[in-house]
Amino acid sequence: MPKYVISDASVFIVLDKIGHLELLKKIYNVLYTTPEILEEFGGYLPDWIKIIPSSDRKYQSLLETRIDPGEASIIALAKEMEDTLLILDDLKARKIAKQLQIRFTGTLGILIKAKELGFIDKLLPIIQKLIENDFRISNEVIREILSSPSLRVIISL
Repeated sequence: MPKYVISDASVFIVLDKIGHLELLKKIYNVLYTTPEILEEFGGYLPDWIKIIPSSDRKYQSLLETRIDPGEASIIALAKEMEDTLLILDDLKARKIAKQLQIRFTGTLGILIKAKELGFIDKLLPIIQKLIENDFRISNEVIREILSSPSLRVIISL
């Protein structure tokens, strides 16, 4: 388990919309995010989500030339801390995290982990809720998840 789990707004927004924000607490206990992400979320976040700013504003500004301020802020924060895991869904931000050798997962990874740990019974109905709430996921990714032998057991169709 990573020492620090830092999340982007997208996972907060989508899990809140479908009533599963608490999965993050069950899996990680404490999460971190930045003031920029709090602003993007646009609402109240529970007290188990700690808000801390990145202290390297120059680095964050440099990242903002390539990705949005929220994603730039969490990547900058992750570079300041050791043993981090980012939760983000944006492809550009994931590419930057990969280049910087920062571990990351996304909303689907969180749901798969929640299923593995027994916090949810079935994954497929939650994926359907995500889609109903405008979460972008390709049919190819869904097919890949459903056809993976190791995930088929986890999904419990």
